[in-house]
Amino acid sequence: MTTPLATNAFTDILEGRRSIRKYDADVAIPRSEMLEMLDEAAKAPSSVNMQPWRFLIVESKEGRATLKPLIRFNTRQNATSSAMIVIFGDMQCYENADRIYAGATKRGLMSSLMAKTKTAAIVPIYRKYSRQKMNDVVKIDSSLFAMQFMLVARSHGYDTNPIGGFEEDRIAAAFGLDESRYVPVMILSIGKADSTGHESYRLPAEDLSWWR
Repeated sequence: MTTPLATNAFTDILEGRRSIRKYDADVAIPRSEMLEMLDEAAKAPSSVNMQPWRFLIVESKEGRATLKPLIRFNTRQNATSSAMIVIFGDMQCYENADRIYAGATKRGLMSSLMAKTKTAAIVPIYRKYSRQKMNDVVKIDSSLFAMQFMLVARSHGYDTNPIGGFEEDRIAAAFGLDESRYVPVMILSIGKADSTGHESYRLPAEDLSWWR
């Protein structure tokens, strides 16, 4: 079942986005709608379509208690949001290459020959990447997902706050994840706003651009 959107006007979504730090704690987001939003946001591009983003959705009292000491000065979001979404990048995302390209083939998006060719060419390259290079790839791609998710959340009538201030070296292990495989990218709080986010000034593009 598709959840009716609160708005589909892109300008309203873009201009209305604010970083919200206090939410209506009584509002829960159904798991079906959360998955729907994640699927919608996953239309974001990624390098060779490897989709390295992974999600830890923290919504239970126990999960929030585990998260609380790891998020420094962002505890208000943890206490009041519908959920805290920890986005990780999967350093072994290329292991899904067969599944991804087979899915594309099944839907007529590429030939089976093309799928085999891409898998044979791409997977060895990814396996040879240094850890730093792979870290860069999954973080760039997962950040594209995160921005898209924030806009998708707005279309569903929710607000978000991207959080970078947390204990990156501890968060995977705290939730029983393989810390060598899953690298934390950011945390997104999500819920119904119970405060008004403030507008902020943006430098004009003409001051930030070079023309050649």
